[in-house]
Amino acid sequence: MKTIIAEKPSVAREIASLLGASDKKDGYLTGNGYFVTWAFGHLIGLGMPEDYGISGFDKASLPILPNPFLLIVRKVKKDKGYQADTGASKQLKVIKELFNKSDSIIVATDAGREGELIFRYIYEYLKCNKPFERLWISSLTEKAIKQGFENLKDGKEFDGLYQSAQGRSRADWLVGINATQALSIAAGNGVYSLGRVQTPTLALICKRFLENKNFSIKKYWQIQLLHHKEDIEFKSISKSKWEDQKLADDTLKSVQRIGTATVTSVATKSVTEQPPLLFDLTGLQKEANKKLNLSAEETLNIAQSLYEKKFITYPRTGSKYIPEDMWAEIPNLIRALQNREICKKALSKMKWGRFNKRIVNDLRVTDHHGLLITDKIPSALNAKENEVYDMIAFRLLEAVSQACIKEITDVSLEVSHYDFTLNGCKIMEAGWRGIKGNFSDDDTEPIQDLPELKKGDELKIKEATVLEKKTKPPVLYTEAGLLSAMETAGKEIENEEERKALQNIGIGTPATRASIIETLFTRNYIKREKKSLIPTEKGLQVYELVKDRKIADVAMTAEWELALQKIENNEADAGAFQMEMETYASTITNELLQNSIAQSNLPKLVCPKCKSQQLIIRDKLAKCSDEVCNWVQFRNVCGVQISVADIENLVNNGKTSLIKGMKSKAGKKFDAYIVLDADCKTSFEFEKNRSYKRNGK
Repeated sequence: MKTIIAEKPSVAREIASLLGASDKKDGYLTGNGYFVTWAFGHLIGLGMPEDYGISGFDKASLPILPNPFLLIVRKVKKDKGYQADTGASKQLKVIKELFNKSDSIIVATDAGREGELIFRYIYEYLKCNKPFERLWISSLTEKAIKQGFENLKDGKEFDGLYQSAQGRSRADWLVGINATQALSIAAGNGVYSLGRVQTPTLALICKRFLENKNFSIKKYWQIQLLHHKEDIEFKSISKSKWEDQKLADDTLKSVQRIGTATVTSVATKSVTEQPPLLFDLTGLQKEANKKLNLSAEETLNIAQSLYEKKFITYPRTGSKYIPEDMWAEIPNLIRALQNREICKKALSKMKWGRFNKRIVNDLRVTDHHGLLITDKIPSALNAKENEVYDMIAFRLLEAVSQACIKEITDVSLEVSHYDFTLNGCKIMEAGWRGIKGNFSDDDTEPIQDLPELKKGDELKIKEATVLEKKTKPPVLYTEAGLLSAMETAGKEIENEEERKALQNIGIGTPATRASIIETLFTRNYIKREKKSLIPTEKGLQVYELVKDRKIADVAMTAEWELALQKIENNEADAGAFQMEMETYASTITNELLQNSIAQSNLPKLVCPKCKSQQLIIRDKLAKCSDEVCNWVQFRNVCGVQISVADIENLVNNGKTSLIKGMKSKAGKKFDAYIVLDADCKTSFEFEKNRSYKRNGK
């Protein structure tokens, strides 16, 4: 017998039905010489400090450097701390029995770093030594699974992938556990979670937010002219930017008096715009955030669902290319789209027999190729799934289309001794831009059509206006912008040699970036303001504490990603990487323990109830230091985090400022003040003076 282990039940069922293993048992399927079972994601993980006999946050125990690392069954949070997940324990028992009854194992967890780790941690925890082979597939279609089983690979071929996954897992533990405990001990004021990738990502957001906030916006003025020739209206703009409005107004009068502009030069050049490559996961997440306002996590979940329904290939890919041997399948995929109504118009523009092979590059395909549709075309998806699917489908059509050829014209004009400029663009061949009919990018000026112009032409000024403009601060990160910054973290590095070495290395991987961003939300370090990501009060406090420390260093985190890639490719030693991480964890622990957290930033407030003891202000609550008094005010009220300033107002003045965007139990948003009554209980006060009591505090 052979045991096949998948990452989740749905995938196991697909494989079992193909192999004729149709007999359902508790926790597995069997038949035709196979047991087909599954994990539920990570059943086994690294032990926590308490598993090493270290309880609470103890300065004397730091740094914690496990040797060896313990593997434990996944734990879930219960009332009294964390306990082993009973569902995970039960499934592990099933897996163990099947492994024992089998001659060999076929690994069918997701074909990537995390999928490899899920299986290997189970294999190691169960002390299994049965030989295993790897099913390595990029889609769950029947054809792909059958081909995968015909080409099973020796499990040893993936030792580098496992060591890289294990190295990442241990590095995150060493940095996350030690740094979090060290900073929290130094703070003495609640838990401050830090992480190997989480903290540099927070640093990117905070740094950009502060640059934006502290940017000094300056006004300037330019003059815009409107011209008319050969029934075409077009505009030119002054090359000069005036910082004094009066000078701009004076110039405007002078220009209006003259009334004509002379063409001093016309330069025309042909520009070839190659089509975009296929989406990798980060590319899809960025596009879905820009166009559909989906978070990175939402996009990943939708893509995973489309993959499991067999409509797209494996989504957690970092490549935008396909291998040469897949090129022959592309026309069939495109033909299949003829059954999708929304694609018919675009398909009519495709030039069959002249497909662009730019996406073919064997050397640039990583574990998985770029995102593709399969030949199974969906008919009943929900709205968001449809939108994400169509993004992937249209990107394929664009990617294999011809280049777009534009003729760009730059014209210089002169009015008296003032210089003006204008640009025009003519589409010579629409190419890939004809697929959706988008001829300029969202962030560029719309295309301006121009008449024939030549040097010496006189153009009448139909209208002249002064435009008031402002210098723009660095834009706040949207999720798309943050994903770009994480993907190209190497570009942020100031040292030129380091930047060159790390130019294509990001922080995190395509598969993990969404969960890193979600962690920052969960920790209450960042929040959304419209489409922008901005730090919370707590996020900024953490940033101020760590911004000059190694843990916030984007370059160092990018270097580790490079090291993990090398381990995966058997070009670097996993043991040496772990020793480096242990040294690093020790260094940052010592750095952070020397921090004295700015308790001085917190106001010294006297308890409003007992009027004698000082309040302890923490991230989640403000409470009286006297346990007998026990007055407490939770800081998350109806989904909104209450600022320290509002706690101060509540205690000193009996009322907060107007708190906006709270949500009732029915999900309705409302604005209200929080007020203290004579018994020091809190209630809401609405602007129209309606109020109702909240239970407790």
